[in-house]
Amino acid sequence: MTLLLGVDLGTTAIKAGLYEVTGELVASGSSEQRLRTPAPGMVEFDPDTYWQGFVDLVRHVVSAVPGGPSGVGGLALSVQGETLVATDGEGRALRPAIVWLDNRAAAQSDHLRAHFGNQTIFEVTGQPEMLPTWPAAKILWLRDHEPETFKRVSRWLLLEDYFIQRLTGEVWCEGSLTTSTCYWNLRTRRWWPEMLEAIGIDETRLPRIGESGDVVGPLRPSVAAELGLRRNTIVSLGALDQACGAIGVGNVRTGIFSENTGAALAVCATVDRPVLDPNRRIPCHHHGLAGMYMLHTFTSGGILLRWWRDEFARSDAGEYETTGGYDELTSMAASVAPGSEGVMVVPHLQGAMAPDPDPHASAAITGLRLHHGQAHVVRAMLESIAYVVRRNLEAIADMGVEVHEIRALGGGARSALWKQIEASVAGVPVVITSCLEPATLGAAMLGGMGAGVFDDLEGAINSAVRTAARFEPDPVDQGVYQSGYERYCELSQTLGRLGGRHQELIDAS
Repeated sequence: MTLLLGVDLGTTAIKAGLYEVTGELVASGSSEQRLRTPAPGMVEFDPDTYWQGFVDLVRHVVSAVPGGPSGVGGLALSVQGETLVATDGEGRALRPAIVWLDNRAAAQSDHLRAHFGNQTIFEVTGQPEMLPTWPAAKILWLRDHEPETFKRVSRWLLLEDYFIQRLTGEVWCEGSLTTSTCYWNLRTRRWWPEMLEAIGIDETRLPRIGESGDVVGPLRPSVAAELGLRRNTIVSLGALDQACGAIGVGNVRTGIFSENTGAALAVCATVDRPVLDPNRRIPCHHHGLAGMYMLHTFTSGGILLRWWRDEFARSDAGEYETTGGYDELTSMAASVAPGSEGVMVVPHLQGAMAPDPDPHASAAITGLRLHHGQAHVVRAMLESIAYVVRRNLEAIADMGVEVHEIRALGGGARSALWKQIEASVAGVPVVITSCLEPATLGAAMLGGMGAGVFDDLEGAINSAVRTAARFEPDPVDQGVYQSGYERYCELSQTLGRLGGRHQELIDAS
């Protein structure tokens, strides 16, 4: 029996899934990872410690299956974006990895923005504006603040590239992660020479560029022994975590949109060419499959429900008023009719993001009357996130990209009520697949391509991705939600204006 291993290298946790070629999960596990915050705005981790967490987790998962080590034919990674690792000529990290959350490079970001202009950056890289998040700004920060380290760098790697090198000894990267470096040209699929010159590096210090699913090589013998795998286990190029998640739910064709409702809401629409938003709101990335791209961004998501649960759904004794978590909250919401009897929620607890970015926007609960209870508020929260999904679908439609189906993943996909609301609000079917960790499944499928188990990604999806439920728009509910959506958009704009005025008053004082 051939098994495929997919590992998700997340920000605070590593997850691993061992799958049969049919997509059946045979073993899984996770390992929490600790971040360092050495100064305000700085977020790092030790690459060696992170690697050891990966090794321990893989050994644990593989050993849970009789004959697991000999059965694993392929391995690929699903990886967080933008995290930067600077290595020496031996492939060793010269300093802690700078995590994507890190904002130390604000001044360098401002400099690059002034030098190139956001419009040029968008047209070349697909990223709407220069931010401290992007590795280009981080490299420039290291040149300015750690010049001795900068001089010693042999390779500038993203986290996937670093792991590929440790696993195989080869230095490769792929487009879904390199898109947001801001030194990679989305159209030519080559490094951007002018940006490299501006940050003081050249192509010799960067990996070779391949495609997700390409074979890199077998595991190095010493690493195979560390992981408890056989030496000829094939390692393939993986993809950005959200690209792997999209692959894991079958979002690899135009017309399909996936949404990952966790603390944030990540959205991804597959397109067959670079598509740039004329309003410069939604980034365009390379997808995790050759010749395809994805409109991908983040916005307000499930953190709203978590906030409500933690702050208001508890008794004085500190326990939940009922028995527990999200399932109970959504079950409670099911007792309320669509439209929440007039209660409306705007979910922007930390400002609004795509497709209407506004740092001054705030959250609100309106329409409350004496007969309303917690169930009305919770249902209105579920509806508000569905309105955010629809708003992003409309922004994508304005770019000439029509969506005929939503694939749902993440914690929100566990709620049938929430997905039925989403289908009726968006006006298109919502599909849930059987795999609860599609990012590791997507990585495993890419590993299967490299190992020769699948001829192509279409074949991998036909074999490994199965529909668990499909929710069609309810025509009656659609009428209710149309008026609700119009109210939501109007209220969001009003709150944005009020937030901006409030900030002006604070600044003036």
